[in-house]
Amino acid sequence: MIFLLTPIVLAAAAFLYQSIGAARDRRRYPPPGRLVDVNGTRLHVRELGRGEPTVVLESGIGASSLSWAKVQPAIAEFTRVVSYDRAGLGWSARAELPRSVPAMVDELHLLLSRVDAAPPFILVGHSFGGLLVRAYAGLYPHEVAGLVLLDPVSVVSWANCSGHELAHLRMGVRLAKRGTWLARFGMVRAALAVLAAGGRGVPKLASRAGGRRGAMAIANMVGEVRKLPAEVWPLVRSHWSDPKCFRALSDYLQCLPESARYASRIATANGIPMIVMSAGTATPAELEERDKWVAESGAAKHIGVQDAGHWLQLERPDLVVEAIRQMAGKR
Repeated sequence: MIFLLTPIVLAAAAFLYQSIGAARDRRRYPPPGRLVDVNGTRLHVRELGRGEPTVVLESGIGASSLSWAKVQPAIAEFTRVVSYDRAGLGWSARAELPRSVPAMVDELHLLLSRVDAAPPFILVGHSFGGLLVRAYAGLYPHEVAGLVLLDPVSVVSWANCSGHELAHLRMGVRLAKRGTWLARFGMVRAALAVLAAGGRGVPKLASRAGGRRGAMAIANMVGEVRKLPAEVWPLVRSHWSDPKCFRALSDYLQCLPESARYASRIATANGIPMIVMSAGTATPAELEERDKWVAESGAAKHIGVQDAGHWLQLERPDLVVEAIRQMAGKR
């Protein structure tokens, strides 16, 4: 009887630990912006600054509005700037509609109308966000004054995935789904807390629960968190201790190839000014694809940032802010 009850007691204790931690996080870390009803869900949006044009920040595939912590306040010094959390990420509620480019672009379009943001906008997209803002510009060209793409994902590569790439993507989806269960029972919360405090034993535990890639994912997550201002670290750890974020990440990863195929069929309107910024880690194929976008645009330029990796807005926020300032026509 003892052997039968022990797993139940441990699971109950873990679930209680997670529930208490989640309740504490809600008290400690309320949304810095406001929650807006959009298509049956509630999206968190943070608005700073005043003036026109409005700058809209679109995050990477698993990132939230917090990924703009180093650039949004600086942009707010010369114009209005809006960041938000896509459905299921950050402080936003889970999506009611399946994830697709039309659904995500429509949600952003409705969100901007409900916070009284007047077009035309400067759309800034990092990584997967670059795919979404290019699609937005293709669907609503008259609402876009300019695009700034920060190390955007390759549309060509993801639209035509090889079997090897699809296998890696499926592994990512499986890890995200596994993370949902680990987060539900407090294991992600405990792992992130100990890792952030410098603990060395957690990667071994994570390896047993989520495999070697699971341990690497947690370690990489903490590494990216440490590129943010220190006061933001607890908020990111709080979000990734919530099973909701892992469910959302799984949904976004699953839709990535179809999102790229959809985006490849939408032509960004010629004449929309565009700045593409590539990290020093960008591949030759990615650079070639971006050069092609610039050539097709007729009003674009491609900037290489050799001393920075994929998270340009965290590693070189000064260059990102300056590019947005130029696009907005501010001195």
